[in-house]
Order: sequence, then C-alpha cells, then structure tokens
Amino acid sequence: MTFNKFIETFGSLPFFDTPTVQQVSGENDSMIRLQMYRWMKSGKILPLRRGMYTFSDMYRKTDLYPTVLANELYKPSYVSLLWVLQFYGLIPEKVVTYTSITSRVPRTFSNQFGDFQYSHVKQSCFFGFSACTIQDQTVWLADPEKALLDFWHLTAGEWTVERLTEMRFQNFEAVGYKKLERHASLYKSPRILRAVQNWNNFVEMETEGEIQI
Repeated sequence: MTFNKFIETFGSLPFFDTPTVQQVSGENDSMIRLQMYRWMKSGKILPLRRGMYTFSDMYRKTDLYPTVLANELYKPSYVSLLWVLQFYGLIPEKVVTYTSITSRVPRTFSNQFGDFQYSHVKQSCFFGFSACTIQDQTVWLADPEKALLDFWHLTAGEWTVERLTEMRFQNFEAVGYKKLERHASLYKSPRILRAVQNWNNFVEMETEGEIQI
C-alpha cells in the first residue's frame, strides 16, 4: 500500500494499530510492520506504543488529545489519581503525567503527547468512572470521589488529618461525602474507611477555618 493510499484509508483516524491496518488492507503482518517502520523512520507516522501509531502533524487530519489517548493506550483503563484530582480542582498543583487505573498489570508509556502511567487495582475496585466530554471528545474519567479513593488506596500509610492538610486539598464541594462512603465500603479496607472519616473531619475543620493551609 502506498502512503497516499494509506492516508486515504486511515487519515480520518486520530490513531491506528497494526491489527486494524491488517484487517482493512488484507496485507500480511510482517509486511505491515516493515512499512510502519519505514514510515516512522521517514517521519510520516509517530509511535504511540508498540504496534500503535498516529500520523505526524503534517499528515494528521484529526486532533489527538492526550486524555483520549490515555484511555486507548492500555485497556481497560480510566483516568484517575492526581491528574483527575487537579482536573476537578481538588489540588492546586498542575499534573503533567496522565495517571490512570487499570485492572491489568501496571504499565508506563511515553510518547510525544506525554507520559502515561497506569496503576493496578483488583477487579472489584475497578468502578466509579464515567464518560466525560473534554475538548469535544469522550474520555473515561474517575468521579472525584473515586479519584480520591484510588489515590489513598495506592499511596502507602495512614491518611491522617495532618497528611490531608499537607496535600493542600481544596474545592471540597466537588466531593459528595455519602458517595465517598459508598465507594469506600467496596474497598473492604479499614485504612480506607479511616481515611474517609479523616477527610470528613478535615473538611469540617477547614470550612470552619480551624486549619490553615
């Protein structure tokens, strides 16, 4: 397949992988991989991860957003943890790594669109996310309550009021306490339940002005 024909066939896609190209083109896997390698070396396509690519800026017709890519690089997954905490304004820092949760083994990918980190939770804790529209595209994103719980769950140690204070949490109204409790009960972890109670104490004290951050 010539590159012009390839663009004509796949140019409307923000990204593509070798199985999709093989299915559509009917060419054998080794030939496709060789062609991908040559086009990558010539700068016509860019690698996203092994076997997954996008067109270079000169040839790409569809915008590729990192949050969408975070869902697609490693499935099943949803964006959570620090990236979502800053997205909802729960922490003041800007987070540049796209942090996600997966039920598979942890992985990390880096490409020209950013750094993508995937942390593992067991299947029973793989919940609490929904479709969210970001830049006119659909992204699977943790609810604010689930992003907090994922963060506490995957960070060792007790989440005391003092530790919560050090994190400079803010925008407390984004978190529903009853929903936080319901989600937390599914972790079946006394440490997480204590963190939820400490969060409630922390928010009450902060909103009363007793804690200075």
